[in-house]
Amino acid sequence: MANPSGGRKPISHVIFDMDGLLLDTEKFYTEVQEIILARYNKTFDWSLKAKMMGKKAIEAARIFVEETGISDSLSAEQFLVEREDMLQKLFPTSDLMPGARQLVKHLHAKGIPIAVATGSHRRHFELKTQRHGEVFSLMHHVVLGDDPEVKQGKPSPDGFLAAAKRFEGGPVDPCNILVFEDAPSGVLAAKNAGMSVVMVPDPKLDKSFHDAADQVLNSLLDFNPSEWGLPPFEDNGS
Repeated sequence: MANPSGGRKPISHVIFDMDGLLLDTEKFYTEVQEIILARYNKTFDWSLKAKMMGKKAIEAARIFVEETGISDSLSAEQFLVEREDMLQKLFPTSDLMPGARQLVKHLHAKGIPIAVATGSHRRHFELKTQRHGEVFSLMHHVVLGDDPEVKQGKPSPDGFLAAAKRFEGGPVDPCNILVFEDAPSGVLAAKNAGMSVVMVPDPKLDKSFHDAADQVLNSLLDFNPSEWGLPPFEDNGS
């Protein structure tokens, strides 16, 4: 594809989504939601998953019970309570996505300020990241879904704009920020914030959702910092 940095202001700061982008946690949500729906003889599909991804928990829960037609039997709030017990056991086993550690360490080593903006609230964030402190400790800051400044979840830009404000010397101009996302709602949130966005979608996600992103990659391993005016990887793949 054409050089994504062509005609844009140089990228000086980077914001990462977390679930499905840095951490392989989306599979846990899918697994648990399939178990719950099976009780109602219904199946969980990727068109519904796409609508839920990246949103605050209660927003995603409302979509889930309404779209599957089980809202008369199970409220959004009841769904979250049921889901929570199962998720709490799974989250501490979270693995990093391919290329996540290398990219985060590279940007930090080269002096590029980095942050996380996630829909996850603090309790879940701590469970998911407990094995990966060496990566998340490199972040300048983390904006969580239960942050008081984040009034609305993605595709609202609240989380990304809050993250832009908290960098040293902030707020950083959104046009100088590159966002990494996997979820359609997250891509739209970044664009609504006026930021550039690299999408690393799950291969099962319908390709129609790719259109809003500035660049689409199969994996973080495929990211070339030079295309965005960022310091290149060393030959040893630092």
